[in-house]
Amino acid sequence: MRRAASSTVPVDRSDNTRSGLKRTILGAIASLGVCLLAVAMANGQTRQTERPQLAEEAFKNVQIIRGIPVDEFMDTMGMFAAATGMNCVDCHTSDSTDSWENFAKETPLKQTARRMLLMVDAINKQNFKGVRSVTCYTCHHGDRRPKPVPSLVVQYSAPVEDPNEIDIFPKTGGPTPDQVFDKYIQALGGAQRLANFTSFTAKGTYSGYDTDQAKATIEIFAKAPAQRTTIVHAAFGDSVRVYDGRSAWIASPDKPLPLMPLTGGNLEGAKIEAMVSFPAQIKQAFGQWRVTSTSIDDREVRVLQGTIPRQPPVNFYFDESGLLVRLVRLADTAIGRVPTQIDYADYREVSGVKVPFRWTATWTDGQSTTQLVEVQANVPIDAAKFARPAPALPPKTR
Repeated sequence: MRRAASSTVPVDRSDNTRSGLKRTILGAIASLGVCLLAVAMANGQTRQTERPQLAEEAFKNVQIIRGIPVDEFMDTMGMFAAATGMNCVDCHTSDSTDSWENFAKETPLKQTARRMLLMVDAINKQNFKGVRSVTCYTCHHGDRRPKPVPSLVVQYSAPVEDPNEIDIFPKTGGPTPDQVFDKYIQALGGAQRLANFTSFTAKGTYSGYDTDQAKATIEIFAKAPAQRTTIVHAAFGDSVRVYDGRSAWIASPDKPLPLMPLTGGNLEGAKIEAMVSFPAQIKQAFGQWRVTSTSIDDREVRVLQGTIPRQPPVNFYFDESGLLVRLVRLADTAIGRVPTQIDYADYREVSGVKVPFRWTATWTDGQSTTQLVEVQANVPIDAAKFARPAPALPPKTR
């Protein structure tokens, strides 16, 4: 395994920079995150260790972003994609998607990316006391090259409002966080019915970049207070995600590791998504709440922002009826924060409780939609469903 030929970017573990988040999809290049750093699966590196594998242990030719878990390393690829509007083969070789080993091959753009990472790190050290205030996205804004000339179209056009960018919270007026939560609980069916809703199984379809937008069967197993397992029966093999209440894993043939533990922001995200299935506990899960309003598709929504120590804030969006329609969470990586957005819809009553039957998850290197067709409440679920999954088998030929 090659060692770094130059300085490495220090991995700041402070509140401003730590966590992690995400997934990558080997078979869907057009929409995948740009991979500006060399990555390749190390031969024979499949044994699950007690601690998460670091990027330089799992991949070859990692020269700059070292010392972080594999799931966070893959999140950095999504940051590059969002920042530059490029995909994997724009920076890696055209045969990269044939094998993880091919991602290790050198290209001029990968070398440029390494220099840019060192430049950004120096800017933050020299001007912002090491706080990650400047990232790739700060200058690129979705373009391959930062634009040196102002755009008159942008300057004189109506600004594009992004409901996910919320910075100002009114101090007075409007409902309190408690009032927003109370309306949410009532909209779902009331506190008593939610208390009696302790488990469910579900079946439906899943489609996303990893399935080439083809619909695959999905099974979901959930148990209060926050255990959740999803199994997507894709053409390339079963893709399994498990959160057992403390730890989380992904076992999927399209991932860089047969069994990838989730860390930092990805682990916290798995916990939050599991809690949404049993929402009475969400209020107590965060130490501080703030409330404001914005609009999504010209519809006014109320926003609750929850914060806990050492994690980025999480935004919950509620429509006029009080139902949750969007969740936005952030994960810190070694090169900046990356967002995940989940939009909930098609609420239907199950045992007196309204349950979203459709949701769309969007993150920096993928998007997927789940549509349920059947939900059974308060059914016994074998504890083994929430155990650490077995490593995924090699991908099936498609």
